[in-house]
Amino acid sequence: MPQPRPPFVLPFSEVALSDLPRVGGKNASLGELIGNLAAAGVRVPDGFAVTADAYRLHLQEAGIEHEIYGALAALDPRDIDALARTGRAVRERIRSTPLPAAVVAEVERAYRLLSADSGEEATDVAVRSSATAEDLPTASFAGQQETYLNVHGRTNLLHAILDCMASLFTDRAIVYRFERGFAHQDVALSVGVQKMVRSDLASAGVIFTLDTETGFRDVVMVTGAFGLGETVVQGSVNPDEFWVHKPTLRKGFRPIVRRERGEKALKLVYDPHSAAKPVKLRPVRVQDRERFVLDDDEVLQLARWALAIEDHYSSRAGHPTPMDIEWAKDGKTGVLYVVQARPETVHSQRKSVSIDVYKLRGPKGRILARGKSVGGKVATGRLRVLHHLSEQAAFQAGEILVTAETGPDWEPVLHHAAAVVTDRGGRTCHAAIVSRELGIPCVVGTEQGTQVLETGQEVTVSCAEGDIGNVYEGRVEFECESIDPATLPTPRVPLMLNVGNPERAFLLAQLPTTGVGLARMELVVLNWIGIHPMALVHPERVIEREIRQKIEQRIRGYSTGPEFLVSRLATGIAQIAAAFYPRPVILRFSDFKTNEYAGLLGGAVFEPVESNPMIGFRGASRYYSERYREGFALECAAVRRVREEMGLENLTLMVPFCRTLEEGRRVLVELEKNGLVRGERGLSVYVMCEIPSNVLLADEFSDLFDGFSIGSNDLTQLTLGTDRDSELLSHLFDERDPAVKKLICMVVEAAHRKGRKVGICGQAPSDHADFAEFLADIGIDSISLNPDSIARVARRLARG
Repeated sequence: MPQPRPPFVLPFSEVALSDLPRVGGKNASLGELIGNLAAAGVRVPDGFAVTADAYRLHLQEAGIEHEIYGALAALDPRDIDALARTGRAVRERIRSTPLPAAVVAEVERAYRLLSADSGEEATDVAVRSSATAEDLPTASFAGQQETYLNVHGRTNLLHAILDCMASLFTDRAIVYRFERGFAHQDVALSVGVQKMVRSDLASAGVIFTLDTETGFRDVVMVTGAFGLGETVVQGSVNPDEFWVHKPTLRKGFRPIVRRERGEKALKLVYDPHSAAKPVKLRPVRVQDRERFVLDDDEVLQLARWALAIEDHYSSRAGHPTPMDIEWAKDGKTGVLYVVQARPETVHSQRKSVSIDVYKLRGPKGRILARGKSVGGKVATGRLRVLHHLSEQAAFQAGEILVTAETGPDWEPVLHHAAAVVTDRGGRTCHAAIVSRELGIPCVVGTEQGTQVLETGQEVTVSCAEGDIGNVYEGRVEFECESIDPATLPTPRVPLMLNVGNPERAFLLAQLPTTGVGLARMELVVLNWIGIHPMALVHPERVIEREIRQKIEQRIRGYSTGPEFLVSRLATGIAQIAAAFYPRPVILRFSDFKTNEYAGLLGGAVFEPVESNPMIGFRGASRYYSERYREGFALECAAVRRVREEMGLENLTLMVPFCRTLEEGRRVLVELEKNGLVRGERGLSVYVMCEIPSNVLLADEFSDLFDGFSIGSNDLTQLTLGTDRDSELLSHLFDERDPAVKKLICMVVEAAHRKGRKVGICGQAPSDHADFAEFLADIGIDSISLNPDSIARVARRLARG
């Protein structure tokens, strides 16, 4: 008895992940979402899948199956001209033959039902390719086949289905399969037909359930831009970016630990007057570029959905499964949707847990271009600027590619590049995704890389300096240390980290440490704000017109100057606290000297001129002074936002350069005035031990504060009477001097008598392993180090 013919069309509601061989990765995932995550509130546009059986029948009835696979078997994909000729011929053969009648009948019936459900005679749909070897944990096949948007009517739908089938043989897809060892005849194509989300009237983007640069898994990263999501995927725009902390989101907090506003200069919209090219790029109005594409509630909603999707896929797989998700917002209804989900394929496939820490060592040339860094690596080489893909024949293996943006068609070039630099794009664009897969550094969104960089220049592309990627003139020496946390011994003293750059926190948090012993607030102010806090509180006192204009430009898009500072400062602090959560993070309030504060925008108006700022108006003395009290209130507001709104209560506060007991009391009063009460909600307040008075009155300081952190640089300076910045006295400046060591012994002993902990965050143990041994011998509670010293000191202090 003959077997019943398999269906050529399946509604998404009847599809699950187990149907991947029939409907491909994309369609199987959509069915899985609709069938299992509706109860969690995840909204997915409905539709149906044209199965892989329909594709195979089409090739069989057209009589082209052997012709296609024979031509591909004889092809060398590295021959670019032959690749283009063969791919074009295969695609044309598939398109030129009508679909089998049985397939057409089932497609038309499903389309009528989908349209009726929308209350329309013929609804607009997205027609999307879904290969049977797609969205696998080991190979995403992302962007290899085509998608057709805003398809309307029976005739257009059938043409789009044929075009999708033909796109299984784009040049890029042929190369992708060849390089990953997939036989062409083993991969078939299903086509997804999905109700359109009118994101051209609103916004769309991509979500990853980890940090794309470091693989840090405790955040959800949401990116978005105006218009259709292809601009984000292909890198046509620099999108907005949001990071949401998973553990505290699960507890009901609102932990958007970082926001970065992209320039979003272009958007992809439908062109109703062009049948040949139904979408086009349009400029975004300046006032729209200066606002985020999503409000906080929308970001948090998408993050919750992403968690639900990740949890579901992880449960099915039996192991953690980070996800790559596409979202869209309908401009007609304001409703958010998930339009695609697949396992992430870069960090989730890392077989080694070792962390490569790159560091520039040699003198740096001038910066030729800057953008967003992708990955944390460094590469040197000669530039090759390509303005069009047609110029790819000139590209030589090992060169650094510079171009406006890349798409899937660029992959044959990318596979031979030492690094990539683009004018446009964000961290989830095509160039970024492929560079991560290839393990090469990539700097995206330079805006003018193709204009300022020249073919043949020798440069260094550095993505090892945090969020900003730099292209330096000439070759800069660098080193890479590969640290496998599993191989490091357990030290006899807990090791912590000194972290000044929030952008490196997600990477550094993966090192085997017990937390952060020193997070410097002033470095966040310097790098993320750049404006004197009092200039934001009292802009009317900034008289110089040029400086006022610079300040106004920088805070544009925020409701007020103070809100700009609180928001930016809070996210900088939060990124560090989230990275190490629930391990403690000790945050030191700002400790600029007056000459350093004066260097900030608007700062000269508010700072006195001192002959010796190192022992002048700094640290605790500023916080209760009328000169800075309002600025300190903003620092406190940022801390409260981190602890109370984001739920990051692992944040401990620290007061620097506190000269007297009375000064300590006055600072604690200021903290209370600003809602930060020692002991409430587990809030601890430490004091820096960097002045001899802190040691001599350690018993009394222990009554005021919860612990000490020794600043060895200032303690050495003030004990030996040596200016630590003086080259003439550098031979005398030594943290290992007996006088300094004796003071350290005294404060450890006194603090322990009072039940207080003592750590050290100064430079000495990072530079001198014997000094770290001394600290361990006297029973210090923790040693905070620079990241590049962790492995060396851990081995020196190995327990047993």
